[in-house]
This record gives sequence, structure tokens and C-alpha cells, in this order.
Amino acid sequence: MPAIQHTVVDSPYDPLTLVAVDGVLSRVHMTGQRHRPPEETFGEPDPRPFGEAIRQLDAYFAGELTEFDLPLNLIGTDFQLRVWEELCRIPYGETRTYGELAELLGKPSASRAVGLANGKNPVGIIVPCHRVIGAGGGLTGYGGGLDRKQRLLAFESGTAEPAALF
Repeated sequence: MPAIQHTVVDSPYDPLTLVAVDGVLSRVHMTGQRHRPPEETFGEPDPRPFGEAIRQLDAYFAGELTEFDLPLNLIGTDFQLRVWEELCRIPYGETRTYGELAELLGKPSASRAVGLANGKNPVGIIVPCHRVIGAGGGLTGYGGGLDRKQRLLAFESGTAEPAALF
């Protein structure tokens, strides 16, 4: 049976719940997030597995880190894992459309499937699903809410400071 631990950290986007499986980060949950599992699945409260994740999140929110470098224990289908890997290739401050991601994955007609996989991303912010926008450039779907998505994109583009995000 895997060991599951969690901790809650503050962020400019409300508290984040970090969950580790066998000591490796596997989920980041926002308050009110769509697809947020029941809290009883978060395991025991224990901040020990999260030191580096917390350090990198703090540096990101301070504007000092643009790319996370953390081991992750992501659980999903092969297609979801490919989508989440491609999300990590979207540079800080840039966006891609669902269609562009589908093209990059060699599945040009799969933009809807890309959107579904994007919505199931278990490690929001760290795996930057907020950087995916609609074909017309508009903000569409985000498990953490469109307001958070807009604030994250504004922060990364340099048009908002972290303190202005509350």
C-alpha cells in the first residue's frame, strides 16, 4: 500500500494542497477546484515530502522561477501523460491552443481530447495547464476557475504582480 501524505501551503491563488505518493509529488489541488477528490484521499498531514516543491512554488510566485524541476508521480492514461508532458514544454509567459497541442502530439483532430486531458491535469501550476487557450485566443476551461487562469497568465506575462493577484 503506498504512503500518501499532504500539506497545505499559502499562495496568491488561495491555499494549495500538495499530495505525495511514496514521497513524490502527485497532486496539487486548489480550493474549489473541479475534479478535486475527497480530502480523505489526501493521506496523512506531513510536510516532510514537500520541501523542494514548496521552495519552487515560493520562487515561482515571487517571479524568480519560470520552470519547475521536480520529480512527479503522475497517474493517467498514456494519452494524458503525453499531453501533460507537452504542457511542460510551453514556455513561461506563452500560451498554446488546444489545436496546437493536438498538432504537436501528432493528432491534429484531437483538440477536444487534449482539452479533456488538460482538465484532468493533477498538478496544476507546476504542469502549466493554465497556458492553454481556445482557438480564438479566448480563455476556456480551467479546473481552478477562469479567474485564476486569467490571473496566472497576467502574472506570467508581467502585467500583474503576485500581490495584485488577491
